[in-house]
Amino acid sequence: MKGPVMKPLAWLLSVIVLAAVSAPSTGLAEWQPHVVRQLNGKAGPFRLPARFQIVTESWNRVVAVPYIVNMPEKDRVLMLVGCDYPHRAFVLTSDDHGATWTDPRPARVGKDGKPSIGMGTALAYLGKGKLMFYESGGLAVGPPSRWFSSDYGKTWGNPVPIAVSSDKMAWHIWDPPLVERHPKTGKVTRLAETGYRQSGTSSSASVRFSGDQGRTWKKSIQVPQWRAANEVYLFRAGNGHLLAACRTDVPRRLKGKTLDHYEGLGVSISRDDGLTWSPVKKIYDYGRHHQSLVLMPNKDIVMTYVVRLGYVDDKDGFPQFGIEAVVSHDHGVNWDLDHRYLLHVWSGKRKGETYWWPSSQSTSSTLLPDGSILTAFGTGYRIRAGKDSPQAPRDVGLVKWRLNTRPVNADRSVRDASFDSDRRNVFDPKS
Repeated sequence: MKGPVMKPLAWLLSVIVLAAVSAPSTGLAEWQPHVVRQLNGKAGPFRLPARFQIVTESWNRVVAVPYIVNMPEKDRVLMLVGCDYPHRAFVLTSDDHGATWTDPRPARVGKDGKPSIGMGTALAYLGKGKLMFYESGGLAVGPPSRWFSSDYGKTWGNPVPIAVSSDKMAWHIWDPPLVERHPKTGKVTRLAETGYRQSGTSSSASVRFSGDQGRTWKKSIQVPQWRAANEVYLFRAGNGHLLAACRTDVPRRLKGKTLDHYEGLGVSISRDDGLTWSPVKKIYDYGRHHQSLVLMPNKDIVMTYVVRLGYVDDKDGFPQFGIEAVVSHDHGVNWDLDHRYLLHVWSGKRKGETYWWPSSQSTSSTLLPDGSILTAFGTGYRIRAGKDSPQAPRDVGLVKWRLNTRPVNADRSVRDASFDSDRRNVFDPKS
């Protein structure tokens, strides 16, 4: 099938009529015992105790694309999600590190008193109660805008339109901006964000900077090394270099694949504060993306991401999906693929052209004060074969977990394999 790469969320929005937006009672989710497995090369995996919950299971509605931020002044976690179809931006908070959550409340309410249509992405915490997110409402709703809060997410307002790129192209945003602070005062000194454009099956990404906490932006810079990249997550490594974790286009060798699950993941590095960038070094050729990065106290970098392709089918022939994490011990230059973490794996229970409906569609991770990592992700695991449609409930899952502190073996067979090899990209999560 010819044509542009099909983004599943965009496809869903194009084929689904407006669903009811009344918010049911959320009920009370709670932590369940869980095991995170860390691979150990050719040896057996480590089994690490963790906690898990499906935050939205009792909501019985579509909930997708979670973003979380930690607000240390209140020791509070805020989550932004998209509810229903078309998506509407809702927020909820936790004061116990993700164990319990408030009922979701709409970030914006229209003149009719109903939650405003518009998908929220790129949530960022600026400190001292200030937040912002990007809202894409679609042509029928209005131009995309940036919304701000100064009261820890209780109310949102003062929107500003999303400026186009320097060459007048649309500026598509998915990942949160990098928030830079003065090392002594903690005052926000600069924001850096990425945007991308698509033409057919090809993408390219750019970067731009703001000196006034996101209200105005300097001219965008198209990065030549980010051709064939779209969603780009910016991150400051412990050695001062900037990392760009890039979702990469469908590989040329898979030409003809039009589902964006075939897109991959790679890293580009800047050693001059974002002015120039290295070529993208691919980590996975396809099937893994929607990345989120966390800096640990020892300067290790933890990257979580979704697994949409690359797992072998389960024993009943159904596709499997998951959430993984991988660690870099050298500021993002290399990644320890042989000792990556399997945070959660599930069976899609669906075959055929719509096999991907139950898949994962985002990760967002934050470091908690106790040294654990809280990872939120989107999942359609409740969509089953048969009469289920994309309107079936989608959910947000949470895993609270810790890195392994025990020694691992010296295996490097996956890391040393070619980025486009089966050794690198194909795996049986039950092995």
